[in-house]
Amino acid sequence: MHDQLIVVTGASDGIGAAAARQLRALGATVVVVGRSPEKTAAVAARLEARFYVADYTLLAEVRRLAEQLGNDLPRIDLLAHNAGGIFGVRELTVDGHERTLQVNHLAPFLLTQLLRERLIESRARVITTSSVANKVFSRLDLDDLELTHRYSARVAYGNAKLANILFTRELHRRHHGAGLAAAAFHPGGVASNFAAESSSLLRLVYRTPLRHRLLISPAAGADTLVWLARTTPGVEWRSGGYYVRRALSGAVDKLADDPEAARALWERSAALLGR
Repeated sequence: MHDQLIVVTGASDGIGAAAARQLRALGATVVVVGRSPEKTAAVAARLEARFYVADYTLLAEVRRLAEQLGNDLPRIDLLAHNAGGIFGVRELTVDGHERTLQVNHLAPFLLTQLLRERLIESRARVITTSSVANKVFSRLDLDDLELTHRYSARVAYGNAKLANILFTRELHRRHHGAGLAAAAFHPGGVASNFAAESSSLLRLVYRTPLRHRLLISPAAGADTLVWLARTTPGVEWRSGGYYVRRALSGAVDKLADDPEAARALWERSAALLGR
């Protein structure tokens, strides 16, 4: 992968940091993006990599990040959307969006839109970290993306992870003909700080002292991302697909296979962002 320039978001810890290390070991030039300046800088220093800091609860920082990447990088061969999380009570960002939706879906959607021409020029692949939660917890209502009614942290997260898959499907439909490839994947239950800010019962699993026995390592969680990065779309994997353990998976909510839902989500996301 010596000729590949890869941007990994959510790379200050967990799956993102593990993926960045593995991709760097394979010879790729890795650019790391994280929310914490100290942790992101530390990961970048170990990899001798360029880094950027962006808080996805602030869309102004996503726009700034897109501008920086566009100005600094001659190309982007792979954009790995890994930033995300499950949170607690319903909370609006300063941009006026439900926090889980913005961090997990709207922010990566916006970053992709802002970098679209660079990605197409590079014939890039866009890999998004989704979750089995798309099937287990979601009850996505395209007329209530912000969950103003019947909010729960788990449902908000499940909806956002389903949105990741629908985004991948529609990104493929709109831009695969121009050379862009896209995939989403489930990393598994990973021993990381994923649920650190959550008030849901999931935090008990992620915070237990026994979590390393119950959950897989960040390196194992990054495996499918790295596999999608180092193999060839159209040969080893299919653009637009959702992958679990390196295999195309049908373990998705029924909306995930509805092209009209994918199109509608794209259009409503764009409208929310003024795109």
